[in-house]
Amino acid sequence: MALACGVSVANVYFPQALTPLVAEGFGISAGTAAGVATVTQLGYAAGIFLLVPLGDRLPRRPLITVLLAVTGCALLAAGLAPATGPLIAAGAVVGLATVVPQLLLPLAAGLVAPDRRGAVIGTLQGGLIGGILLARTFGGVLGEHLGWRAPYLAAAVLTGLLALALGLALPSTAPAARDRYPALLGDTLRLLRTEPALRRSALCQASLFGGFSAAWTALALLVTGPHYRLDVQAVGLLALIGAASMLCAPAAGRRVDRHGPDRVNTWCTGATLAAAAVLTAGSAGGAPGLAALAAGLLLLDVAVQCSQIANQARIFALRPEARSRLNTAYMTCSFLGGSAGSWLGVRLHAQLGWPGVCGLVALTAVAALAALKAGPGR
Repeated sequence: MALACGVSVANVYFPQALTPLVAEGFGISAGTAAGVATVTQLGYAAGIFLLVPLGDRLPRRPLITVLLAVTGCALLAAGLAPATGPLIAAGAVVGLATVVPQLLLPLAAGLVAPDRRGAVIGTLQGGLIGGILLARTFGGVLGEHLGWRAPYLAAAVLTGLLALALGLALPSTAPAARDRYPALLGDTLRLLRTEPALRRSALCQASLFGGFSAAWTALALLVTGPHYRLDVQAVGLLALIGAASMLCAPAAGRRVDRHGPDRVNTWCTGATLAAAAVLTAGSAGGAPGLAALAAGLLLLDVAVQCSQIANQARIFALRPEARSRLNTAYMTCSFLGGSAGSWLGVRLHAQLGWPGVCGLVALTAVAALAALKAGPGR
């Protein structure tokens, strides 16, 4: 399940490393090219809201297999796109269907005892982190050597193989809900209103993930710009440094089991503020600037991913029969925050440069802390 989470979620993230190559390939501005990554994230948020609630209504194994098949076809269409419009449309479908990790996480949470839930979520989250971080390496390195189309085509093949593997390996589970589809969607919105702990978790992660997405989307523009004049491959290599956060995910899960999610969340907001300060030095250029970028991105990755584990452990303990709907509400808010962060990051970089992006990361940490302190709901 952890491997499946990593392979599938990578489809949302590798386009972030391809922005300069797509811009060059189609002769468009970097801001327009960044729209591909932004639309894919918006599609992911829409897919989480529209499709993940079905995990409480339909058997998960066939649902997951069909979604992976659709994702593979959309990736193939993106890799063969003749113009920006078809590429953006295919990217939206990729995001819409790539919701498999958000179906696997509630499934895994229901297969273990409550006192091990944090550790299991941490293990799957480790796979998810690996997919997010290595996706940028995969996209940057393959795109630099073979062109921006190659990552899409390779991802289509990998996703097809994953569909076959999960179709054979996943356990059969009976659906917990008998509600009709409109009622499932309506219940998702009602949960946000009636569950204070869900609201706190969603607002906290939406804020932190917005800063995370802003930093990573603007990073490609920084390192390929006049401060560094590096190629897209450098973005992928920087992402490799953040892979160390994979090791922190299981440990964070165990800490949540032992001490509760609030303590882990509070540490994560402080770490995000520290990351924003360190990242600011990245605008200096040269070796010191690269070192600051590497350290700041590692700290930011660890903070955001550990916060995710704490928040999901909190919400999965609320209503066992509605875990997919709880995750839908939570992740929809999170990725709407991430999409907003990507959009703001590109525009702040154009207007204020890299320091403006770092200021946004700091603001998201303050907003997350405010959400945590808004009320009870451990």
